[in-house]
Amino acid sequence: MGRRSAAALVAATLLLGGCGGGGDGEPKAASGSGGKVTVEWWNIGTTEPLKSFLARMATEYQKQHPNVVIKNLPIENEAFKARMTTLNQSGKTPDLFTTWGGGVLKQQVDAGLVKDLSADASSWMGSFTPAAVQPYQVDGKTYAIPADIGMVGFWYNKALFAKAGVTEPPATWSAYVDTVKKLKAAGITPIALAGKEKWPGHYYWAYLAMRIGGLAALQQAATDHDFTKPPFVEAGRRLKELADLDPFQKGFLGAAYNTPDGQAALVGNGKAAMELMGQWAPSVENEAGKGLGDDLGFFPFPAVEGGAGKATDAFGGGGGYAIGVDAPAEALDFLKFMSEPKNHRDVVASGAVLPVLKGAEDAVKDPNLATVAKALSSASGFQLYLDQAYPPAVGQEVNDSVAELIAGKKTPEQVAQAITETAKSE
Repeated sequence: MGRRSAAALVAATLLLGGCGGGGDGEPKAASGSGGKVTVEWWNIGTTEPLKSFLARMATEYQKQHPNVVIKNLPIENEAFKARMTTLNQSGKTPDLFTTWGGGVLKQQVDAGLVKDLSADASSWMGSFTPAAVQPYQVDGKTYAIPADIGMVGFWYNKALFAKAGVTEPPATWSAYVDTVKKLKAAGITPIALAGKEKWPGHYYWAYLAMRIGGLAALQQAATDHDFTKPPFVEAGRRLKELADLDPFQKGFLGAAYNTPDGQAALVGNGKAAMELMGQWAPSVENEAGKGLGDDLGFFPFPAVEGGAGKATDAFGGGGGYAIGVDAPAEALDFLKFMSEPKNHRDVVASGAVLPVLKGAEDAVKDPNLATVAKALSSASGFQLYLDQAYPPAVGQEVNDSVAELIAGKKTPEQVAQAITETAKSE
């Protein structure tokens, strides 16, 4: 989960969340009792434009429902996670709370802390894109409603590609490796990487495993806890081959992500040709560096020749809302209100989130984000970040072991074995 902690200061608006009742012991009237009904809502919308939008949603809903109080509690990303963990350990959950799906949501489901929304939200769930809903499904049931989505891909400098004689973004892994070689031959640093923070490196290994073994391989590993199978070992080998080309900037092992001398700034200042990063990359490149303007482009992670995965399968994450098992019915009704097409298009147009509703892609104003939104709307499948899809300890081992592979301290086989051992011990 380290990605969000690193990017939170500059990209918190890209992730939605909420959390509510039961956290402070305040009594709430039962739904339909005729008295006031309080829905506590902790969210991580602490920066603009998301903060104002969420506050407006609460105000507008309360005007339409005078008997309901939406207790809006924005909480900083990492503090939110800590408070949620403490609350869950006490056997409680809020009324309405943020979730990124995956392993943490499954733990909450297994503990009986969240509502199954499959039936109650069935009348409007069909309006969401399949990729947006997937991270919140456990054993075929839906336990949260998506509010934002994003994907990881390559953000690149068109001018540097042209200087190296690369006329179009690579569509296959072999073409990608050739692109790296051409950039190096032209005296250009091909890839910026925040080696110190580890989570950016796991994107390469995860995407390669996904392209080689398909989504089924990653899903199967979540069940049998075996990462020693061919797709994972081969992913390590492909990544090692890339690392052996010395494609990263000098001193990348000590580099952070969003500092003035970090990964995003190198790309934003034109000192590296590309980075593999989520949809927040342009804003961070602009914050940490100068930004590339019209020279910035985006292309999906390439297909691996002979692999079982589809090039249209996306890897990423977003944010959604789950509802506590003891929450009043008004929590779901408020969530439905926020998901109405007009309201969702408003928040998308603000630049705070990417669309999760079908047909809302045209509300995206930024051309780079529009490219990502288009790719997501037609995605054939979706895989959540591995450090969220799997239990926290497994995700951390993925990050740690892949970082050691890139640094030349572990072999592909050792990486696969280390992750397997951690997964089987959970």
